[in-house]
Amino acid sequence: MINLGVLISGSGNTLQNFLDQIEQGNLPAAIQVVISSKPNVFGLERARKHGIPTAVVPYSNYKDIDAFSRAITAELDKYPIDLVTLAGFVHFYKIPEKYKGKVMNIHPGLIPAFCGHHYYGNKVHEAVINYGAKVSGCTVHFADNVYDNGPIIIQSAVPVLDDDTPHTLAARVFQEECKAYPEAIRLFSEGRLKIEGRKVRIVNF
Repeated sequence: MINLGVLISGSGNTLQNFLDQIEQGNLPAAIQVVISSKPNVFGLERARKHGIPTAVVPYSNYKDIDAFSRAITAELDKYPIDLVTLAGFVHFYKIPEKYKGKVMNIHPGLIPAFCGHHYYGNKVHEAVINYGAKVSGCTVHFADNVYDNGPIIIQSAVPVLDDDTPHTLAARVFQEECKAYPEAIRLFSEGRLKIEGRKVRIVNF
């Protein structure tokens, strides 16, 4: 059993996937706290319905990333957290030393393509379609203190169809996200992820 802290900024679709996977017995995890960078988002309601503690750390209330990140860390520190998961969290979180190698993110594209600052949500899918890419997908990676830069754990690809819209492509990618992110968390909980420089080796015991 692994203790998760979940960071959100919106509707909490990824959070809901975690909750569903936990309830179905597919994800050996307990969500200790859900922290939102925006007030009154539906993701907070999802957490409360499941009796999960919540906190709001409004990005707009802080003068810089350092102050914002310290406030996030202060909320996380109230709970026994093994892994911090970014789940539709649209702001930069500067990771303190204590959480290095213990923060995961999922990106709705195949890093290193269509990633980095300003590439999130439908902006990724719009860019993929506009570029004429034939393949997209999702990437689960360890987060570091550079946007979408940390070592990759799992990638899952989907085709980009000729008549795709950002909405239809997003739906196809999200189906893969729902499998890849829980799998990465399971591997972490089993101690099977070894970071070796830019690479993550999946160990078989």
